[in-house]
Amino acid sequence: MSDSAFQQFAEAAARRATKPAPAAIQFSKITVLGGGADARLLAALCLAAGAEVTLFSAYGSELDALRGAGSIALRGDGPVGSYQVDQSGLPSIKTTAELDRSVADANLIFLTGPVHKQRTYAMVLADHLRDGQCVVLAPGRSLAAAETAWLLKVGGCTADITLIETQGLPYWSTVNGSVLQLQSAAPVAAATLPAGRDHMIDGLSHFLPNLRAVQNTTQSSFADGSGLVEVPALIIGGCAVGDGLPVVPEGGTALPENTTFRSLIGTEHLTVIEQLAAERCKVAAAFGVRAMPTLDEWLDCHAGALRGAGSRAVPDHAASHAVIRCATVGSLVPLQSAAQIANVDVPLTRSMITLAGAVLGADVRTSGRQLQNIGVDNTDIDNARRSLDNINRGAR
Repeated sequence: MSDSAFQQFAEAAARRATKPAPAAIQFSKITVLGGGADARLLAALCLAAGAEVTLFSAYGSELDALRGAGSIALRGDGPVGSYQVDQSGLPSIKTTAELDRSVADANLIFLTGPVHKQRTYAMVLADHLRDGQCVVLAPGRSLAAAETAWLLKVGGCTADITLIETQGLPYWSTVNGSVLQLQSAAPVAAATLPAGRDHMIDGLSHFLPNLRAVQNTTQSSFADGSGLVEVPALIIGGCAVGDGLPVVPEGGTALPENTTFRSLIGTEHLTVIEQLAAERCKVAAAFGVRAMPTLDEWLDCHAGALRGAGSRAVPDHAASHAVIRCATVGSLVPLQSAAQIANVDVPLTRSMITLAGAVLGADVRTSGRQLQNIGVDNTDIDNARRSLDNINRGAR
């Protein structure tokens, strides 16, 4: 099947439903899995929007910190305020260490945290999901929905659920104790699995207003540029590669407001990012996806603004390693996996994976998401595209 024929087939499949599109769903009972910064942000946003919110964590230290603080405070952009935790008699985020009970009545479930935690949640959720529930991977990066669907299938899940893969959150957050300082983030791609359930994205947009619905999770996965932006920005440095910070006279100190994630990206970084983006677009085209973000859109989405409104803070050393790990196993490795099936050479992507593994001291290549590990035929590009189309139709 030619690329154009496959694209026409995929578009026709997405339009196959003849019934009128359903109205946006209203999510009233929400469970957030995880106790990290993203989980706390999502819990507070959902409570601010009037939902009943439960936050699950398997870690006692996370629950103790939340309960001890008594609230999650949001400052900066977004719904500024203090959102109560485990308080009776007023709207409050309920915390729990009981996974089964936390998701039993929820109509919307967020899977947060790094890739390995999202995988764990998917495996343990298989026995506890019911028809009609919506599971959101935030942020999902590449192949998140497809891998989650595979893990749920392996775990024996038969419920008719909707998976939503989003490529980011509505705010960048900087953590200071129980306070999250927010900066508005750029629009991000989102898609449902099965495809065509955009009313679910409309409902989710009540809490995450920066979502941009795309055709299916194949397109949203290729639209993920976290690996091509975050990995070179955080790894490549030194005298030979200048950052994007203003020149500071000898003995001077850069102003904190100028030290942003985007400022890490200098001219040389941008050259690397452009080449990584070109490799990603070439592989995407082989899979019939051509509506890809521009380089500026990828930079806005994953690096934020250079300064001021919409800027992303520079993570510390430990947080940088966590970002590099997730961006590699959840974005670069899946791209290389797809490239191998499509017989497209991606030398720079391979090099960045090797470099990330050296920095982390781990074999990120084998631990990353790969198409052959989630039931996609890896012997032929046409078969692989048909497998992904079957996944998008909900044949989990």
